[in-house]
Amino acid sequence: MRQVSLREFRTRGAKALEKVPRGETVLLSGQKGPAYFLIPAVGDLAEQDMDLRRAMARASLRQSATLAAAFPITDEEIEQEIAAARAERDVRAQRRDERKKKIG
Repeated sequence: MRQVSLREFRTRGAKALEKVPRGETVLLSGQKGPAYFLIPAVGDLAEQDMDLRRAMARASLRQSATLAAAFPITDEEIEQEIAAARAERDVRAQRRDERKKKIG
């Protein structure tokens, strides 16, 4: 995998990629670190798209699991969050119904 700076890619575009061998993945990096992967489009693009989506979903799940482990929450706290969300939903529904009565 080759690394190209975002600045070089923005200013030089295709020229910045000339040094990268055909078919190799490129990592675009900015001042804050890695930003994007450029992955060559070869073969069945629909299948490749699905593979990329699966990989991104797996990465998102790993990140969620890491966050969940870092900030554990009890069953009681979960129930409180659910109750608060339901109460908020009920208030919105009640307001909507009141507006409909005024209009209708």
